[in-house]
Amino acid sequence: MAPCDVSVVIPILNEAETLPALLQDLQRQVDVTIEVLVADGGSEDGSTEIARTFPFARVVSTLRGRGRQMNRGAQEAHGEYLFFLHADTRLRSNTLVASARDAMTAARHDGADHRVAGHFALEFIRKNPGRHPIAFRYAEEKTSFDRPHVVNGDQGLFLHRSFFAELGGFDESFNFLEDQKIAADIRSRGRWLLLPGTMRTSARRFESAGFFRLYTLMSIIVALYWVGATEFFVRAPEVYPKQDDTSKLLLTPFFNTIGRMFRDDYGLAGTLRLLLRIGGFVRSHSWQMFYFADIWLRPVLGPRKYPFLKFHDVVFWPATNYRLFDAIAALGAVLWFFGVLFPVYTILDRRELRDRASVSR
Repeated sequence: MAPCDVSVVIPILNEAETLPALLQDLQRQVDVTIEVLVADGGSEDGSTEIARTFPFARVVSTLRGRGRQMNRGAQEAHGEYLFFLHADTRLRSNTLVASARDAMTAARHDGADHRVAGHFALEFIRKNPGRHPIAFRYAEEKTSFDRPHVVNGDQGLFLHRSFFAELGGFDESFNFLEDQKIAADIRSRGRWLLLPGTMRTSARRFESAGFFRLYTLMSIIVALYWVGATEFFVRAPEVYPKQDDTSKLLLTPFFNTIGRMFRDDYGLAGTLRLLLRIGGFVRSHSWQMFYFADIWLRPVLGPRKYPFLKFHDVVFWPATNYRLFDAIAALGAVLWFFGVLFPVYTILDRRELRDRASVSR
């Protein structure tokens, strides 16, 4: 194949329900030459057959694992730029890809470091828009920020193929969090660019699993990953529920896994050291409490106003940027986990299991 402007890589595993809409959005893109690599990890629902009905799309088969699938798709790509997308994404404009390419080209030639990668702000597609409006507003507005551990795969990853090669591709060590790892590598070696326009992504997992349940699990997973608690991921039978699982997420199995990790893998002294590292991670995200205040007061403050977040950055963070506050944050995390999360979700999970049992009878 001849080179093209952009190679779009879409990892899939049983995405027959969502994939057609994204491929149609890509087919409508103008002012840009694209190819689509659908990297399949073993779908059994006809996803690959659907992809093959689009002449600009090619199916690349590989072993399951999103990082592995995207690396395989990138190997087959001919585009100057690589654009990694999740299958449940929707493109709001038929010039979105062309605008992203132009923004990236301008950023790479503006005299700054050419090591730049782009991501989009997100809007969630919800079946019930009136449920948890503040929570979803919190999650949506955060996607336009350039802060550590905020950029993820839902926001797309747009970068030049040479920078992707320099980064070494996606980490295939785990079948998850490959987006967090490459996002941190991009930050350390180059810079992030917020691309023009907004992408839409499905809120299906938040709505089926429960927003606060899933967000709690995601926060725990990211924290344990970045403090190096790999024992949790070895012990957890499956960190992320399957995409097609429509039941509420149960958190107590993960809480119990954490408890066994503390007891069997770390012991008392090791657990205290791990908690101190967790405290440092929690403290590095202290800005989120202030950001939440801005979101909660959005009707009063007006759109895109962040006075509390600015107070954090200018006053609170400089005043608390000391190791002593790692211990304070660790204590707060322990009290929150064992005093609130564990007892509350133990009760809620038991109730959920009773409800499932009554329905199955």
